[in-house]
Amino acid sequence: MNPTDNTILITGGGSGIGRALADAFQARGNTVIVTGRRLDLLQAVVAGKPDMHAMSLDISQADAVAVFARRVVMDFPRLNVVINNAGIMRAENLLADTVDQTDAETTVATNLLGPMRLNAALLPHLRAQPRAAILNVSSGLAFVPRADTPTYNATKAAIHSYSQSLRFQLRHSKVQVHELVPPYVQTELMSAEQANDPLAMPLADFIEETMSILDTAPDVEEVLVERVLPLRHAERGDYSTFFRTFNERLATH
Repeated sequence: MNPTDNTILITGGGSGIGRALADAFQARGNTVIVTGRRLDLLQAVVAGKPDMHAMSLDISQADAVAVFARRVVMDFPRLNVVINNAGIMRAENLLADTVDQTDAETTVATNLLGPMRLNAALLPHLRAQPRAAILNVSSGLAFVPRADTPTYNATKAAIHSYSQSLRFQLRHSKVQVHELVPPYVQTELMSAEQANDPLAMPLADFIEETMSILDTAPDVEEVLVERVLPLRHAERGDYSTFFRTFNERLATH
């Protein structure tokens, strides 16, 4: 994707990676629309920024996605980039006597079905644009799962697979499909403490490296910062040992 002169929709834009991407793309001369469930958070993001706009959306609700897609195209007819960033990450104890599936089902609806539904609703519009792009946010955990967040890992692995299929089906169109693969980043995705965890990559550093990749390689299929490469390419080595060591380190942290 060309990182400038776009109208960009970013889901989950009220905090974390989504908010930081919104600021970075707005600084490059793009019109940016941020969505999320809490309009007050979104309004704080766009305050004082004439090229940024806030629209509420619960990405986990199919009917809400359909209504939102019709509205955003009407309000922003030049919309040509969608960044599917909204996501939740929750620990799950699969050894509990009774396993409540509520968190798992909500995670699937938000992290996987949400992007699939939004893309399906917006693709007719995107395909009609002179140039367009979809950027799906997966995770390094799509490639080496974190054992205490099984459904989150599974949704991100599915997003990786889905992105490949979508890219191939759109290969003769003007719509590019990219996958952004974050490592462990200092956000509040899983807890407030994560935002200051020294083991996590500083958010500003992640965004700076991500934008540098998009600036220099606008046709890249996977946006991979250096910190995520050990996870992305773990299958090239002794994967079982890497997986065990990775999860044992997390368990003792």
